[in-house]
Amino acid sequence: MPLYEHVFLTRQDASAQQVEELTAQFKGVIEQMGGKIAKLEQWGVKTLSYRMRKNRKAHFTLLNVEAPPAALNEIERQERLSEDVLRYITIRVDEHEEGPSAMMRKVDRDRERDDRGFGFRDRERGSFRDRDRDRGEHRRDRDSRPPRDSVEDAPAIAPIEE
Repeated sequence: MPLYEHVFLTRQDASAQQVEELTAQFKGVIEQMGGKIAKLEQWGVKTLSYRMRKNRKAHFTLLNVEAPPAALNEIERQERLSEDVLRYITIRVDEHEEGPSAMMRKVDRDRERDDRGFGFRDRERGSFRDRDRDRGEHRRDRDSRPPRDSVEDAPAIAPIEE
């Protein structure tokens, strides 16, 4: 049977339980039509690059599927009918990726970074605060210069020749 990666996006105001119910419904359709789900990952709520149907965020869900094409056609038909599903994409692959997907590895990497105390979320430890202090010193140097006395002291601007 062919292998597929299927990702669908659900409205941000749908609860996690509603997303799980939708996923269980799609999983039941695949299994009923003779396929199986190799891996299921909930990526959580993520910000979208642009608004889709007035939504700025969405729940992302990945399904690694081994099923006949008819099963995927039925799932896509149900997703088009559902008001909760914003978008979906199905890609046929030669083999499924082992272990966690790239999105889940990114989440783990970000968590490790936060635990070490470096990164965007840890501003109190000095990285951003020190940089702001440095900028303030440069401003003071610029402000300590004496102001120009008159317009004659300003550099001349050459007229444009036509």
